[in-house]
Amino acid sequence: MDCTLGGGGHAEAILEATAPDGLLFGIDRDGEAVRRSGKRLERYGTRVRLLHDGFKNLGVLLRTQGVQGVDGILMDLGVSTMQLMDSERGFSFQIDGPLDMRMDRRSSLTAAALVNSLSEPQLVQILFEYGEERWARRITRAIVRERQKAPVTRTLQLADLVRRAVPRLGRGQRIHPATRTFQALRIAVNQELDQLGAGLSEAVTLLNGNARLCVISFHSLEDRIVKRTFKALTQAEPGRFRLVTKKPVVPGPDEIRMNPRARSAKLRGVERVQDAADRNDPGTVFG
Repeated sequence: MDCTLGGGGHAEAILEATAPDGLLFGIDRDGEAVRRSGKRLERYGTRVRLLHDGFKNLGVLLRTQGVQGVDGILMDLGVSTMQLMDSERGFSFQIDGPLDMRMDRRSSLTAAALVNSLSEPQLVQILFEYGEERWARRITRAIVRERQKAPVTRTLQLADLVRRAVPRLGRGQRIHPATRTFQALRIAVNQELDQLGAGLSEAVTLLNGNARLCVISFHSLEDRIVKRTFKALTQAEPGRFRLVTKKPVVPGPDEIRMNPRARSAKLRGVERVQDAADRNDPGTVFG
């Protein structure tokens, strides 16, 4: 299972590695990602089944496909390059567009709705908890002052507000001053941390013997959830689950040079140990 299809790159690699008869279930909350990946992967025919949904519903999704367990699950978290580069999606503070940030456009809640309707304490809490933003109160005060004049509805409008609100001593960092604010709003709009926690809980119940669950995260909030979930799992059932990565796998200098967006990536994995029931039931993949 590729639980975050994106551009279909991981899905394609999995299909190549599992040829000639590996079956891939690809999932994404973004309907546009599902459509794009469908075109990219159409040459694999019936070996691919694509589903438009969030990975918190993994169990239900698989059961509707007549499947009880899988041999591998991948989650590549966060926003995709394609989403960032599409100005109409509103994820980037570097491109002007509507302040949207919805991964699933069937949802009605946008970043603009949060920015313009939440109380000042609620906005501070979102920026502090989801963005770990040191200047959350200053940024929120600037937003509240601006929205009293006119709604904050554009990405560059918000990015400029944040840049002006952050004091100079906070601007000399490696990242753009608006990075954490945009991250926090995106997480809130898409309920990403709740989705991740529920998705991990579902995923571990779907692993066949010797199957692995691998997660790539891009900020400390995600990585903390993954780390704690895997640790709790292996401690509670040490004979059934084992850590594949005692420390996260991170990109080296060469990979970062080729793909700068990978610089903050952390990969963690857990494996379900095969037991006697698994060995006696080789047909668990298809129930």
